[in-house]
Amino acid sequence: MTGKGLSQAEIDALFSSGSEAEAPESAQPATFPSLDPGIIGPSDPNSIGLLANVEMEVSVHLGETRRSIRDILSLGPGSVLELDRLAGESVDIMVNNRLVAKGEIVVIGENFGVRITELIQKVSPAGKAK
Repeated sequence: MTGKGLSQAEIDALFSSGSEAEAPESAQPATFPSLDPGIIGPSDPNSIGLLANVEMEVSVHLGETRRSIRDILSLGPGSVLELDRLAGESVDIMVNNRLVAKGEIVVIGENFGVRITELIQKVSPAGKAK
């Protein structure tokens, strides 16, 4: 080998030595083990069980209001912020910012909860029921 790389004779020698190697056998089709649906998941391809462990954000929309910056800056402990919903009116249950149900606020011990009273059948991208 020279300082500039391989000479033509060295390249020819490398290619000729490769041809002396044993020729590979003809290509064979790949074989894969069959997939056992019992191991992977339910046999029904439409089963929601495949998604059972996926976590999603669930939030409850109690109401909203619009106030000036002056009013917001004056808020402090004990301030009451009036919302656009009536007392006892249902709240919106959102999953990933989409309306999926309506419910009512309940108290469980010292915690708040929501009792689902209505499931929304068709959910639009904007989160409004159809």
